[in-house]
Amino acid sequence: MEMTLRRAAIAQKQVLMVSGDIELGSLPRFNDALSRLVTDDAGHVVVVDIDGTGVIEDAALGLILGAAGRARAAGGDIEIVCTDARLRQRFAENGFDRAVTVNQSIH
Repeated sequence: MEMTLRRAAIAQKQVLMVSGDIELGSLPRFNDALSRLVTDDAGHVVVVDIDGTGVIEDAALGLILGAAGRARAAGGDIEIVCTDARLRQRFAENGFDRAVTVNQSIH
């Protein structure tokens, strides 16, 4: 499924909503969108909503971790929204949820 990216302000936070698969071919677009999100709202908590995704390559998780580091260096942070039990389990198993906050909704 082709990846689509959309930005919106929800609950006073900038949100990047991702639909489709985040795989090798879409990683550059995903990285660009993450970088713009962190840069445009430097110093604030931004959100990446991955509820609309199917496949998420491990490299995409690495990109999120890198963006979180840049956000924290600027005084902000990144949160992930994910309600998919399978993905949440994967994040717990690989330790991703210890490095980046994973919520079930935007708050």
